Amino acid sequence: MSDSSLRDLRKPSGDAGERPKIEFPCRYPLKIVGDADDGFHDEMIAIVEYHAPEFDRRQVQIVDSRNGRFQSLRVTITATGNEQLQALFADLKATGRVHMVL
Repeated sequence: MSDSSLRDLRKPSGDAGERPKIEFPCRYPLKIVGDADDGFHDEMIAIVEYHAPEFDRRQVQIVDSRNGRFQSLRVTITATGNEQLQALFADLKATGRVHMVL
């Protein structure tokens, strides 16, 4: 086997290393996970509403973890662009209450 037939695994091949392009505006689901404590979901919903004013809080799904230690909020917003999403993620992270956003 020659060196020319080996692929450099540090370099993405084809489209494998590229993120899929999102066409805005679009429906964008989010799952926000944090500690289950008083006011967690109210604070998260307020942040989401700030960045996506058309967001319908009646559509929020709140799921507690099996042992009740964590809580996840499942919401869907209309994303208008990368700037909006980056600002939303930054504000959620800045609370110090969010463990992850999917």
